Formats: sequence, structure tokens, C-alpha cells
Amino acid sequence: MEIVSALGVDSDLVQFIKLDGVLTALVIVAIAWGLIRLISRSLDTLGDRITERRLLLKQVSLLSRFALLIGAGLLAANSVFDFSGQALYGVAGLVFLGLGYAFKDVLSSITAGVIILFDRPFQVGDRIAFGGHYGEVIEIGIRKVQLVDLDDNIVSIPNSCFLSDIVSSANFGALHQMCVYSFYIGCNEDFEQAKKLISEATVSSRYVFLDLPVVVFFSEGAVPDGAERFALKLTVKAYVFDGRYESAFGTDIHERVKRAFRDANIRTAGEIEWGAHTPGGTSEGREARVQ
Repeated sequence: MEIVSALGVDSDLVQFIKLDGVLTALVIVAIAWGLIRLISRSLDTLGDRITERRLLLKQVSLLSRFALLIGAGLLAANSVFDFSGQALYGVAGLVFLGLGYAFKDVLSSITAGVIILFDRPFQVGDRIAFGGHYGEVIEIGIRKVQLVDLDDNIVSIPNSCFLSDIVSSANFGALHQMCVYSFYIGCNEDFEQAKKLISEATVSSRYVFLDLPVVVFFSEGAVPDGAERFALKLTVKAYVFDGRYESAFGTDIHERVKRAFRDANIRTAGEIEWGAHTPGGTSEGREARVQ
């Protein structure tokens, strides 16, 4: 108190601060930080070994992290501040008002993080699409959500963004997820054979989840992305057993379908298009271009 008086500060304004509790608060924060790191690493390692429980263990890790942060914060505050002081109310009100104005965006994200935790529009381990980004949720933090996209880039999005914008979840807490792949063949190709080959290629993939059906849809229309031709569109909808293998699943199906089409002499729309544009292309390719 002598130091406070020497500095010319009203002792009533700071009498609720316990300087001897600062070291205790730092120890509490350090212990909480170490426990968070230990629990996160242990549960992540365990999830990699027990694949069918990976998403559940990620949820346990997330809840443990939030509980430790809140508990450590309350214990540290109780160690530093004397909540029985008369000056607490006035000074705390001024402090919180200033902090609220200065860190309103941060506080908004923290509040949104709590809402996401309990409302659960998505979970850690889900593969979501948001704001032009798509990837797996690897962390729901106090301030931000982190995704890892299909190119292994880490994307950080403030929690507050999820309160007003649309988010899509591909698996919504499940380990498996639906994948959709489209194939375009010439209008004169054998679509029945092509449909059968796509179905066989999909169900024979090592990544397919066969507890749910594999369905192939058929339609006719323009090829997207600027190709000036009509084609037969065959779309397969199937489930990969683990969302982490989505890219590998797609690659495996496309390779199998491409080989099957080649053996059955079924031409894709791209092969017809490029064959028609190649100098000295086949007469079939030139006729297909005229159609």
C-alpha cells in the first residue's frame, strides 16, 4: 500500500488486487496449459489407433480444453483479485467496459465459440464447406475454427463468422461421408454399360463404405466449364468409410472407371472433344463434333 500511495494512486481503487497471488495465478495457468497439451496429444494419438472412435475422442479433447481454460481462468482470477472489496464494483465496471469496447470482436468470437460448442452445427473431425473453403475441422478454439483443406492448407476462420453465414457439413459427426462424382460420355455411347461399369468400379474400391447404398444417376445435358457440347452425365453417389480418404476414394474410382471405359470402348466427352480438335483426328471424332 505504501508503494501505491507513493505513486499517487487511490488505494481504494486497487485494494481488491492481491499482489501475492500473481505467482499462484501464473502457476495455475502453466499447469492448465500443460494439461491441455498433454490431453490433446494423448487423445489424438489414441484416435489414430482406434479409428472408429476418432471423432468421439476429438470431442472429448475439445470439451476438456474448454473446461480447463474456464476453470484455470476462474482460479487464476480468484488468486489475484479480492472479490469482497467495496471498490471492486466500480473499478471492475470501468475495466470491463474498457475491455469490452477494445476487444469487442474478440469477445464476439469467444461467445460464438461457446455457442458452437453447445449448438453443434459441426464438430471437430467434420468436413465442412464455408465461405469458399472446404476441409476437415481440426480445432474449435476460443477465438477461431481451424480447417485443413484438401491441399493441406490450414484455414483459420473467426468463430463469429459462423453465427450469420451458412455452413455445410458433409458427415455431421459420422466417420463416413457421402462423395459424389460425375462422368460425361458421348451421346451415342452405351450408357447402360457405362452405368454398370461405374457401379462396379465404385463397389470394388478399397475405400467404399458398403453399409450404405451405391447409386448411379443418369441425365443428359451440357458439359460444364465451357465445353460446347451435350453429353450423357452419369453421377455416382457413394460413401467413403472415413472422410480423411475422400481424395483417395475419388482418385481410385476415376482410375477404375477410366480403365473400364477404355476396355469397353466407351468414349468420354473429353476424349470426343479432343479427338475432334486433333489434326488428323478420326472420322468418328469429327462426326461427334458436328452433332
